[in-house]
Amino acid sequence: MNSVLDSLLDVFREPSVIIGLIALLGLVLQRKSPSDTVKGTIKAFVGFLVLAAGADVVSGALTPFGDMFQHAFGVQGVVPNNEAIVGKVLTDYGSQAALIFFFGMIVNVLLARLTVFKFIYMSGHVALYLAAMVAVILIANGFSTWQAILWGSLAQGLITTLSPALVQPWMRKVTKNDTVALGHTGNFGIATSGLVAKFLGDRSKSTEDLKIPKGLGFLRDTTVVIASSMGVIYLLVTLVAGPGYVEGELSNGQWYVLWAIMQAGKFAAGVFIILAGVRVVLAEIIPAFKGISEKLVPNARPALDVPIVFTFAPNAVLVGFLASFVGGLIGMGILVAVGGTIIIPGIVAHFMTGAASGVIGNATGGRRGAVLGALTNGLLITFLPLLVLPFLGDVGLQNSTFSDADFGISGLLIGGAERFGHTAVIALVLVSLAVTFVTSTLVARRTPTDDSDAEKETQPVASS
Repeated sequence: MNSVLDSLLDVFREPSVIIGLIALLGLVLQRKSPSDTVKGTIKAFVGFLVLAAGADVVSGALTPFGDMFQHAFGVQGVVPNNEAIVGKVLTDYGSQAALIFFFGMIVNVLLARLTVFKFIYMSGHVALYLAAMVAVILIANGFSTWQAILWGSLAQGLITTLSPALVQPWMRKVTKNDTVALGHTGNFGIATSGLVAKFLGDRSKSTEDLKIPKGLGFLRDTTVVIASSMGVIYLLVTLVAGPGYVEGELSNGQWYVLWAIMQAGKFAAGVFIILAGVRVVLAEIIPAFKGISEKLVPNARPALDVPIVFTFAPNAVLVGFLASFVGGLIGMGILVAVGGTIIIPGIVAHFMTGAASGVIGNATGGRRGAVLGALTNGLLITFLPLLVLPFLGDVGLQNSTFSDADFGISGLLIGGAERFGHTAVIALVLVSLAVTFVTSTLVARRTPTDDSDAEKETQPVASS
């Protein structure tokens, strides 16, 4: 009997198997053919193993970078990159994160069904990253596995339901309708950029009136941006650390310039592999979730990934990315002056959330709004990751961390509550649920639906 129980426990400790079982459940609920069910289950299982392989590649590139940065500057240098840190987290907390992700999706659907916040979070990759962070914070601070899954799933469902609501007032300005929402872990920073643009912007001048040089088009390719920017960062740190140190301690005698370029390329390759694995996994899980949610919440708005807004203002994408990156550099400069751990601007975060902040800022406050809004986002995603590090346990000692603003806000709330004990975390979740339902009731009373609203809901999304 004990051997059977041990075998079952081994199964549920293996995150790739958990992911495969979740995919299997979804495919069965969709009534897929036996052939499609077997194929989808295996692809999800293998997809997670691909993700784990990518995590090893990223870790292999970041470990010597951390040593080199420490030698060069005498402080820890941390690169905020969701894929890099999640790869490490899922290796240690994958089963718990997978279950929080799964049950969190169910909580999201239930809240969308029962409240006025009818947003279905369809950006599965960042939802998985969020579940990973929640799992780390709860387990690292003493929650048992099943306690972490229970309260983590409720927290996950709350965040993924309410986060799109923060951005929706600004999304309506971009899309000119109310049929689609933004689902991303950068939503708090993006919403803040809209607020900044509203008060400090000038709508009379749009980013779309600017003529952007075609030579900068490569900045819209994420892999190219990661490889080139990390190449510059590696080379600069290599020069400060000293060629002698690098060739003697890290590169096994390989020319330090070539070694730095290779490490940057490996980092970009690892991120690419992780994203490929995530796409394979979610391709089998998300369609089932979408089909179920459409039946349960017929009037829901899909909350989609940030590229959904890019076509509305292509110039604002580039302006927002650059402004956010400048904000990250300013924030890094402040941290260098203060001393201690330094947050190095994470290119992926500044590209994705900065670009969306630029689009939102432009729609709300023109060119000035795009620049100032995205700059604010860049500052937020520099300081928030630093503040969350103490709550991540051993994971916080890595050379990477979670990058987007929602990770920072959620991590501070959950981790901060944990400083007062498990009861405080549970109270935070329960009070948040209660406030959500009370707010929903008040909003529903003040916003009666009518036929014109129904017609508005069926309008197609604008594009440019």
